[in-house]
Amino acid sequence: MGSEELDSELVRRAQAGDKAAFDLLVRKYQQKVINLVSRFVQDPSEAQDVAQETFIKAYRALNKFRGDSQFYTWIYRIAANTAKNHLASRSRKTPAWSVDVEDAEHFAGESGLKEYDNPENLLLTDEIERTVYKAIENLPEDLKTAITLRELEGLSYEDIAQVMGCPIGTVRSRIFRARDAIDKELRPLLQ
Repeated sequence: MGSEELDSELVRRAQAGDKAAFDLLVRKYQQKVINLVSRFVQDPSEAQDVAQETFIKAYRALNKFRGDSQFYTWIYRIAANTAKNHLASRSRKTPAWSVDVEDAEHFAGESGLKEYDNPENLLLTDEIERTVYKAIENLPEDLKTAITLRELEGLSYEDIAQVMGCPIGTVRSRIFRARDAIDKELRPLLQ
């Protein structure tokens, strides 16, 4: 049984009242949801709370899940919306982003970051990380969400479209614009 079929079966059982089935779904997606929420909510304890709230909302809405999309797409959408609502409730503070060197490699290309572990390259790596962090932080909310779901969470364009509730063409445009903005910030460092 594949992952999607397993999810469908667990959802079916959870909808029928099997709490253990929902617990399995939570265990399967808990870390991914926390990682996604952490892209929006800087404080780790707050991110944990938002992730927990995501699963509570999902549990309450489980009977409304019809299987039109995959379960993980549905739960990601709930997580992204819950994180955004959490930020809005905190007086519209700008979300803080946690980008580490591995994430920066996705944006800047791996070859430039893995050459040698000398002080100059380590300093450049730190500067790239800070630049990517700042570029993502300055993106409009829709571009931040799209690039995070694609590059950091690894979702497909189709899944991102479902999570964000927009057409695939819009997702492609947002990701292109986000990458372009990040590239413009990185270009001076990489020349």
